[in-house]
Amino acid sequence: MPRPEVAALLSYLESRATGPGGPPTPQEMRTQMIASTAAGDLPVGEIAVEQTLAIPTRAGTVPALLLDTRTERGEGPVVVWYHGGGFVTGGLETHRGFAAEVARQLDLPVVLVGYRLAPEHPFPAAVEDAEDAARWVASRPADLGRTADALVLGGDSAGGTLTIVTTMALRDRSAEVPVRAQFAIYPATDLTRRYPSQDEFATGRLLDEESRRFYYAQYEPDIDDWRASPLLGSLTGLPPAVILTAGEDPVRDEGRAYAAALVTAGVPTTFLEAAGHIHAFVLMRKAVPSTQDDLRQAFAALTTTLEGPGRARPL
Repeated sequence: MPRPEVAALLSYLESRATGPGGPPTPQEMRTQMIASTAAGDLPVGEIAVEQTLAIPTRAGTVPALLLDTRTERGEGPVVVWYHGGGFVTGGLETHRGFAAEVARQLDLPVVLVGYRLAPEHPFPAAVEDAEDAARWVASRPADLGRTADALVLGGDSAGGTLTIVTTMALRDRSAEVPVRAQFAIYPATDLTRRYPSQDEFATGRLLDEESRRFYYAQYEPDIDDWRASPLLGSLTGLPPAVILTAGEDPVRDEGRAYAAALVTAGVPTTFLEAAGHIHAFVLMRKAVPSTQDDLRQAFAALTTTLEGPGRARPL
């Protein structure tokens, strides 16, 4: 059952829905996401550094944004954040406000990565960009103005999937600094089977069966490739994880399954679920104020994970 704020939002969105028309184009979906984020999420707010970056990758360069609460800081962890949007929508514009909140909550620099989107760049373009961006941050480039001694990989929705896949890639072939933690918010983790939550929330929950099919039709993933379905890969030896799912979300059970598989593999894992909430809630902090409570719990869990036994907080 949706929480009252979410039920009110869904009722409002239903009242604004237009009649059936043709299928949307990717550009229409991108425009709609920008508009809905501007209406439903909080602005960037107070932040000391907001600097555009161009990250070199195997396919050229991708845009990124550095956000930090401090103009100067010593060596320490750097967060690499991968935005959501079904691998088709989303970007620096939609997620800069939330990325700034990540920086404030963790008191760490955040690099928000604008990876290539489908259908112009189908699978595995986003996966490659995500890995290359993490390796670039780990290489301590002068352009970043920050010296990483570790990475914290994080992302929401499609970005949550990229977080997991990049964490696995950097376990298998190390970057210049280690990944200290992974933080995945409502990730998709297994495209090879159907989960009960996909049927339970097939309609009426913002992300529905129709929109899921649209996104994957554009992205064209190889569902048997672990880079599309990370639950197919080995999870042994991954860094500690914080997993946050939404209780009223068709991909909820994939996040639950990933958290359970991490525990089985011996990975220290904190699992949290935002009861009564829906997919994409990180972009609803204004429309659904209780979202902030869910996020604060997750950030607190991540901070505890990062500090760990015997670890001092970087200055």
